Amino acid sequence: MQHKAVVLGNNYYIGLSTIRCLGAQGIHTVAADYSDTGTYGAQSKYCSEKLILPHYKEDTSHFIETLISYAQQQDAKPVLIPCHDSYLEIIDQHLDMLKEHYLLPDMEQGLYTTVMDKETLHQLAVEKGIRVPETVYLNDEHFADKIEEVIQFPCLVKPVDSPTFVNTFRRKLFKVYNMDELNDAVAKAKEAGLEVIIQRIIPGFDDHMHTFDAYLDQTSKVTHWTTCQKFRQYPINFGASVYTVQKHIPELYEIGANFLESIGYKGFAEIEFKKDEATGEFYLIEINARITNFNHMLHDIGLNFPYIMYMELIGQPLEPKAVTHTTNRAFWYAQEDLMAIKDYIKTKQLSIGTVVKSMFRPKTCAIWNIHDPKPAVAYSKQLAGKVVKKVTRRS
Repeated sequence: MQHKAVVLGNNYYIGLSTIRCLGAQGIHTVAADYSDTGTYGAQSKYCSEKLILPHYKEDTSHFIETLISYAQQQDAKPVLIPCHDSYLEIIDQHLDMLKEHYLLPDMEQGLYTTVMDKETLHQLAVEKGIRVPETVYLNDEHFADKIEEVIQFPCLVKPVDSPTFVNTFRRKLFKVYNMDELNDAVAKAKEAGLEVIIQRIIPGFDDHMHTFDAYLDQTSKVTHWTTCQKFRQYPINFGASVYTVQKHIPELYEIGANFLESIGYKGFAEIEFKKDEATGEFYLIEINARITNFNHMLHDIGLNFPYIMYMELIGQPLEPKAVTHTTNRAFWYAQEDLMAIKDYIKTKQLSIGTVVKSMFRPKTCAIWNIHDPKPAVAYSKQLAGKVVKKVTRRS
């Protein structure tokens, strides 16, 4: 293919799976990152080229200038694919400028940030009639009364800016059990300069988490989609997917497609929902506006989302497709799933028998691939190095 694919973020398996999905189709892939340390995704045999960039936050202007300079040196506009929220935030801030040099979904500048931001997403969902968890803001009148009467304890203190919060606290949110803990969590966030909101916990175990994964073309029409069910997360209860299974849930299409189309979304999106165990109603939790954790599992069931996007952006769109049956295929991030299983069993949320039973299905691993083993080897060396450092510190 004449158009290169520049993949931003290769120190995580999302970037790796994107490179594999495109490189296997004969596309020239460029592993772009601010460092070559820990970028095991760039070790894939499907990686055609490596590009070191200035740090996207520490030197944003130089980062954008370098991206543009690289594109100007190419014979055809490259396709730009950010594989991490932090990259997507910067891309969205400079979207109109980057569109002059890269092929990107023709979305309104700022909409990516709107759906990634918990507060603005909540407001947008309410406007469109989508259920969201009850939320209280720090500047609301009668704040304490609303917490006690509407939200109730335990509840969640969630960041508006998730990537920065995770980088700061190494967790996605705070779960608090009383007003003292809530005030302490809010104080920590304020000290870090981060804005937070307070949300009710939708009742239900982690297997009540579901996703709607879709691609919307340049007319904001869903052309490719499927649905999935999470089984386990890490950290448990409020973490990232480590064991997720494709399962057909028609209701999620009705909610998800209507919402994304109504806001003029374009490109790939994953909406996370939680099903209330008491009412059976689905609540929108968040939107991932970049390629998802279990991207390669979706590839293995017939939905190669990076390639779907690439082909439409170069003007050769693929035929619409939806996986509307349950394949029962699972995404498995073994390392973190083992840690999650330990915690689930320790807290008596799962039994060993339940865990063992869940494993008997076809699986797509997050990193390991028998046809492309080098990234797994690089990742293993990386882990071993961390273990050695910890042992050395203790001794």
